[in-house]
Amino acid sequence: MQYRTFGRTGWQVSEIGYGMWGMAGWKGSDDEESIRSLSRAVELGCNFFDTAWAYGDGHSERLLGNLLRQYPTTRLYTATKIPPKNRIWPSRRHFTLDEVFPYDYIIDYTNRSLENLGVETIDLMQFHVWEDAWAHDERWQRAVEDLKQQGKIRAMGISVNRWEPWNGIETLRTGLIDAVQVIYNIFDQNPEDELFPVCEELNIAVIARVPFDEGTLTGTLTKDSTWPEGDWRNTYFVPENLHASVERAEALRPLIPEGMTMPEMALRFILSNPTVSTTIPGMRKLRHVEANIAASDGKGLPPDLLEKLRAHRWDRQPTEWSQ
Repeated sequence: MQYRTFGRTGWQVSEIGYGMWGMAGWKGSDDEESIRSLSRAVELGCNFFDTAWAYGDGHSERLLGNLLRQYPTTRLYTATKIPPKNRIWPSRRHFTLDEVFPYDYIIDYTNRSLENLGVETIDLMQFHVWEDAWAHDERWQRAVEDLKQQGKIRAMGISVNRWEPWNGIETLRTGLIDAVQVIYNIFDQNPEDELFPVCEELNIAVIARVPFDEGTLTGTLTKDSTWPEGDWRNTYFVPENLHASVERAEALRPLIPEGMTMPEMALRFILSNPTVSTTIPGMRKLRHVEANIAASDGKGLPPDLLEKLRAHRWDRQPTEWSQ
């Protein structure tokens, strides 16, 4: 496992982190399998774990808390998120801070996460949605300052809305945000335009989420793919999105180097960018943990392949199904 400096915090975090949404928000999750997978990740050098209260109303956080107790002498970094008070993902332009993150609510949900995790201090707390219009509102700023002064969090981050990497840049310039979580992958390259340069300028950590485009870049989806009733992917992969996604994934196949899989190429694309501090693939099974972590060997992708992948950039606009 290779490690990178997590922005101005100075933490040395595994460049392959662990996304824990699938352990509580997707159908077919099994706690025993999740625990084995988490443990295997630690054994292979993963030390950054990203969860959220919204992943099973604290269930994923409690799984992470169990892992922390299982490895009391290993430095594992905890990252979680405060859900929007109105429970709407993503945020909308007209939402006010009072509707989404009022002061008392920020404090309350930080305390809930602390209890779920069983820790006194959370390494990275994040706002699970964001609007840059809130950047200079003193109420969230005061909450962040109070939580840091009380020792309840070490750092604060924002998770920006899908396909809106610009929607947080003004907030980063307040000096109160230590990390930004953004969708970045072979298709979604637009964080490179404006967001990444600002993160480099301000030494803000970058968490690249959705490295496989919700599964498209695993190369396993077809235009006939279905999921169990209640699975979030049914609302995301509507025919309009599923068909276009599968076609774009198929167009990548000729570029996959011999001996490499599409998921490995997808991860190596992200890791080839030094601005990224860590990427957090969702991993529910042992084989996924072992395959994904194996991509962390410091090799990245050759420049000629990276150049070819640039042509597969897919600029998308948020829609009613792109939660």
